[in-house]
Amino acid sequence: MSSEDNNDPILDTAKRIVKLGPICDSCLGRQFAMLSTGLTNIERGRAVKTVLAMQASSQNDRELLEDLAPSSESARLSLGRKGEEDERCWVCLGEMRRESLDAWAERAEAALEGLEYSTFLVGTRMSGLLAENEELLLSDGGSGSAEPFKSELNREVGKLIAARTGRKTDFEHPDVVVHLLLDRSQAELQVASLYIRGRYRKLVRGIPQTRWPCRVCHGRGCERCGGTGRMYQESVDELIRPATIEAAEAEDTVFHGAGREDIDARMLGTGRPFVVEAVRPRVRTIDLSRLEVEINRRAEGKVEVHELSLADQKTVERLKEGPFEKTYSALVELKSEIPEEKLKSVLKELVGSIDQQTPTRVSHRRADKVRVRKVYSADLAEVSGRLARITIRGDSGLYIKELISGDGGRTRPSLASALGVDAVVVELDVIDVGG
Repeated sequence: MSSEDNNDPILDTAKRIVKLGPICDSCLGRQFAMLSTGLTNIERGRAVKTVLAMQASSQNDRELLEDLAPSSESARLSLGRKGEEDERCWVCLGEMRRESLDAWAERAEAALEGLEYSTFLVGTRMSGLLAENEELLLSDGGSGSAEPFKSELNREVGKLIAARTGRKTDFEHPDVVVHLLLDRSQAELQVASLYIRGRYRKLVRGIPQTRWPCRVCHGRGCERCGGTGRMYQESVDELIRPATIEAAEAEDTVFHGAGREDIDARMLGTGRPFVVEAVRPRVRTIDLSRLEVEINRRAEGKVEVHELSLADQKTVERLKEGPFEKTYSALVELKSEIPEEKLKSVLKELVGSIDQQTPTRVSHRRADKVRVRKVYSADLAEVSGRLARITIRGDSGLYIKELISGDGGRTRPSLASALGVDAVVVELDVIDVGG
């Protein structure tokens, strides 16, 4: 039986790898990580080198022993090189040495100082040279069972961070991700947002829900906006923002609402569901009762919030995607007086499906198409002369002003078309947002 018949594919692969240049135990063991469990990559690499050194010694393979010599104690002993220091691994450039791993953990710990977090995760951004080295190793070494270099580095540095800080690793929803920037020898943090949900009431007209950049200068500042860069100087978002930033020591906030009311409409009743996202917070444990009081104090007479509680990213998704039936109170001005009974009768005709082509007033920012919405109820609350107060409950996305006026025939049916007289909303309040 020839020696070729005794060849082991793992050892053949290992021989090819060690011939490429000095390689540390971790980088060699990582090439076979998918073949066994219960061992670290260092242990795998050390075991493979030991077997190769024993085989080379028994076969007097001086060439293989020379290839192993820089990083294998057994090979160094066979060549009489006891005490000679290891050469640096050409694959990881020494990043997998314990001293380097400790240095990364120290950088991470320094970056995390002063940040409140319970869970973390480690990520790595490779340098161009390290990425090229790994690619060469995989192509020329030929192992099909390798673990990525980044995976091992993330895991080993993560263990050290956990030991130093007492925090736990979370692979799904960590409070913070520590990115190891290998090209700059820096640790950079990606802090997860803190989400707080609740309901808001907008008590005055003329305030938008979110920050609105000036249409003329697009936020740069001009004569139209008085140099502020905004169409409106206040918004629900901006009235909630300062106290939230202070409580969470955040860099900014992002406001998410379950739809939005018109600028000239109030949001009354139980309020509209919202989530305020605190961006890059340094504090995650917040007294929400105290925050609620502080927001309401600062925004007194304009905006109120209540039912604050912690949320997550999925809450935002449900908020944006979920259907929320809404109830409106509309003060309608009619071109001529209409008998009360006729008004009540016509309002019942509006209950059902409504075809609404994109309203003229928003056609500049929304696609022009017909949307079908439902009206669940339309009731007359009171009438006085040519003024009527109407309560309407309908689908999310139902345009109430156009349901009343008809918008030149773009909404069908409408109160104006059913009555045969012009009708316009002069005051609109949202009094309930379901869900």
